[in-house]
Amino acid sequence: MRRAPTLAASTAAALCLLLTATACSDARGSEDNEPPTVPRGLTVEAGSATSVHVMWNKSTDDVGVSAYLVYRGNTKVKEVSGDRHMVDVTGLTPKASYAFSVRARDAAGNVSPVGEKVPVTLLAPTADDREAPTVPTGLTARGAGPRAAKLRWDAAKDNEKVTAYDIYQRGTRIHSVAGYATSTLVTGLHPGTDYTFTVKARDAADNSSPPSGAVGLTTATAPASGAGPGSTAPGDFEVRARAEGGAYHLDLSWEPPETGGAVAAYEIHLDGRAATTLMWGGDAPEGRAEHSFFVTKERGRTYRVKLRARLPDGNWGAFSAERTVTTR
Repeated sequence: MRRAPTLAASTAAALCLLLTATACSDARGSEDNEPPTVPRGLTVEAGSATSVHVMWNKSTDDVGVSAYLVYRGNTKVKEVSGDRHMVDVTGLTPKASYAFSVRARDAAGNVSPVGEKVPVTLLAPTADDREAPTVPTGLTARGAGPRAAKLRWDAAKDNEKVTAYDIYQRGTRIHSVAGYATSTLVTGLHPGTDYTFTVKARDAADNSSPPSGAVGLTTATAPASGAGPGSTAPGDFEVRARAEGGAYHLDLSWEPPETGGAVAAYEIHLDGRAATTLMWGGDAPEGRAEHSFFVTKERGRTYRVKLRARLPDGNWGAFSAERTVTTR
């Protein structure tokens, strides 16, 4: 004889169904459908006759970026983890021209739109070049806030030409710059941490010099308080108010910080608060930068103005000196 379920059993079954339905609803509600932002600040440097160094700024995501996809034309050639923002692409054809781009992907598989395509032409090969460049000398390192370090060195020499400098941290290559550079900003470091850097010179035939002398530093444990030698802050910052068409605009100009990569974005603050974000992408000026924007129609308004750059690792750098300007 089949018995009717007891009240307790019925209640338990209903509660189980309710919990199951709620769990399913929560799972559906927590689906990640938002893709990461487009990687910006892409730079591509030909390090030799057969390789390029690709570097970009960190993307953002509502949950987190899990990987970056690097494309040569429309073909994916590299995939790196979300905590990396640079990679070498090898096996290319000497003197050939390519265009590279990067997309970001999150753990749910959402992929950002493709970033700007940056062209590059490989170097000419050097026949039977087996002579490595000389060792870079005079390496120095200075802290640039809690997450960055400014490195400088004296140029190496080569029987043909130095085409790249590779920066190493305890024997692991973490960065590369063009052969004409003798300084760079290494970002993505941890506050209050000991680091040891060396530099090697490389030529078009991929011959590498022995490492330079090692130099060490300990990053700061607190945020940088402002500009200074080796700072990540924009330099020589100037502001003036300009009247035009019954309105006032602010004209800004500054020297970009030396980051070892393109500065794709700046955050401009008025009176201590973020007012606007200037996005340049791959069109960031190489020299002194300028920007103008509307502020008010009122005469006699005084503003305090400063700005900071987004570094290649995605963190904001130190603020520039603050300037005061009045609409007249």
